[in-house]
Amino acid sequence: MNLMRTWKVLISVSRIGLLSWAGGMRPYNSPMGLVDQIQKDITTAMKSRDEARLSALRMVKTALKNREIDKMAPLDEKEARQVLATLIKQRKDSVEQFTKGGRKDMADKEAAEIVIIEGYLPQAASEAEIDAGIRTVIAEMGSATMKDMGTVMKSAMARFSAQGMRVDGKAVSEAVKRELAGK
Repeated sequence: MNLMRTWKVLISVSRIGLLSWAGGMRPYNSPMGLVDQIQKDITTAMKSRDEARLSALRMVKTALKNREIDKMAPLDEKEARQVLATLIKQRKDSVEQFTKGGRKDMADKEAAEIVIIEGYLPQAASEAEIDAGIRTVIAEMGSATMKDMGTVMKSAMARFSAQGMRVDGKAVSEAVKRELAGK
């Protein structure tokens, strides 16, 4: 009987919003998580009948849920952002393939999805910020040569990640090659 009463209390507490099953206790004034924001935006897209946005957000929510199932635990914000970055990379590849195949309509759809997904990620680092970060890493390492490209890349990506910057690995790789080729 006591166990049944406990469950009733938990269910009623859950209904009024004091307990979140995904993450334990959560204060009301805490910032909304990425997954929660996406769910809220899905509802908004449904109400406004924005089919393109709704489709993209549902795809994002599904990808996050699949990753959560694979992990067998709730995703933290960093992991959720990694999933979104992967989705963006897939969309960019799709845009390239559709453009080569002469499917401008599909390429435009994928490009629109990229814009929607990027809205949930921090601003991407500019080319100048990437170059400055790489120069700093190379200066800290001393005289880096082309043989040190792997360690420079690893240090640069760790530095960008620590600063909360979103960078494309391909852009960083090209910038590292340019900097090391000049030496």
